[in-house]
Amino acid sequence: MTWLLVAVTTLAAIPAGLRWLRVAQREHYLPGEGTRFAVRWWWRTGLVNNLLDAAALIATLLTAFDARYGFVIPVVAALGPVGLSVKGVTSPLAWTGRLRRVAILSAVLLVAFLVVGGLLDQPLVVVVPLYLIAGIVDFSLWVLAPYEDRLGAQWVDKAAAKLKAVGPEVVAITGSYGKTTTKSYVAHLLAGSRRVVASPASFNNRMGLARAINENLTPGTEVFVAEMGTYGPGEIAELCQWIKPRVAAMVAIGPVHLERFGTLERIVSAKSEILDEADVGVVCVDHPLLKSLAAERAGTMRIIEVSAADGITVDHERLIDVPEGVFGANLAVALGICKGLGVSARDVSGRLSTLPKAEHRQTVITAEGGFTIIDDTFNSNPDGARSALRALAGVGAGGKTAVITPGMVELGKVQDVENRSFAAEAADQVDHLVIVGRTNRKALTEGSGNRRASVTVVGSRDEAVAWARANLGEGDAVLYE
Repeated sequence: MTWLLVAVTTLAAIPAGLRWLRVAQREHYLPGEGTRFAVRWWWRTGLVNNLLDAAALIATLLTAFDARYGFVIPVVAALGPVGLSVKGVTSPLAWTGRLRRVAILSAVLLVAFLVVGGLLDQPLVVVVPLYLIAGIVDFSLWVLAPYEDRLGAQWVDKAAAKLKAVGPEVVAITGSYGKTTTKSYVAHLLAGSRRVVASPASFNNRMGLARAINENLTPGTEVFVAEMGTYGPGEIAELCQWIKPRVAAMVAIGPVHLERFGTLERIVSAKSEILDEADVGVVCVDHPLLKSLAAERAGTMRIIEVSAADGITVDHERLIDVPEGVFGANLAVALGICKGLGVSARDVSGRLSTLPKAEHRQTVITAEGGFTIIDDTFNSNPDGARSALRALAGVGAGGKTAVITPGMVELGKVQDVENRSFAAEAADQVDHLVIVGRTNRKALTEGSGNRRASVTVVGSRDEAVAWARANLGEGDAVLYE
């Protein structure tokens, strides 16, 4: 009986392992993230997953008395959590060297338990690791972390040496959101007078920035613009030790990643590390916490305060109204950065009309069916989601309007509140609300109840796209949030 359980468990470990390896890769190989996601998926994504996990837990305990109960665990592990696919939609597995190392160590650990359990005729030893497979992957990440750090150090050292040799002025940008758009604005505005290289896409961590420098920085570059992200205290401080910014900027603060940090104050504290090594700090003071930060840091460094609350303001001087289709706070920070580098707003004014549009950030396109799509699928946050609703109102006059969303994640204790609030606002303004997936289904459904919009629930992005194609036509508009 035990060896049959070993065989079945081995088969189930393949899809289960792939599922949690994908989560590990998506979460930047941070130990502990798999377990956090497992708890969220089993207990926040609906009754089916709740019952499956409860059945697996009870069966695990009963396996100590009767091996037959052990066969429940492989079935549950192979199937669930329901909705978290093995292949993935937005981020399929990429079999990098690092992922292979994590996969091999995780497999070795799991096989060790299977063999020992089989030899000792202990079915509980066989099934417990499979029930805790997300933890097995996390443990592998933790064991391998020192090796991966040493392996990556050679590329970081090479990037630091290249940065020193080329000698550009460094601009560093962080914030809960808006980093990538602000970076693109800065690069565009400065390109008229300086040779600029910006880190591509969302390359904003240690290895991403090392790669950006090693592959893109060339002799003669005058300004290097680096986007910097963080999942915890100390990360940005470490980046700034070898990418020392002359000008550092804080764009915006919000509950993005609140689940990781716990409070907005901790988010500000971690992200404000970007100012520690800089000569000039640019801070958008539209949020009270950032206004307080600017006042605090003004005693030790030059701070340029910017705002988009009443037009674009830099150092308390109102420059222009917010141009249509432009993110005001991002432009204000970009102009503040230009000032910090000695480039005036007048010098870059001719380039304001051609500011680039960031992909998947309220990008407006026309579908084959003739309806308008607002693509706001990157890094959704409460402020951005409401801004996207306003954009939908601007293009949706006359036809049907729809919002398609899985809701916002990683908002910690305010996630349900923010999703209910967004669903209520959307359902009051549009004709159709399409809720995608399971993670925020309950909160979105509660928020949209008894309001103007008809509500449709679908299981996947593909189903949502099919709904839009079947129900929308010429003159209609949809927001993918």
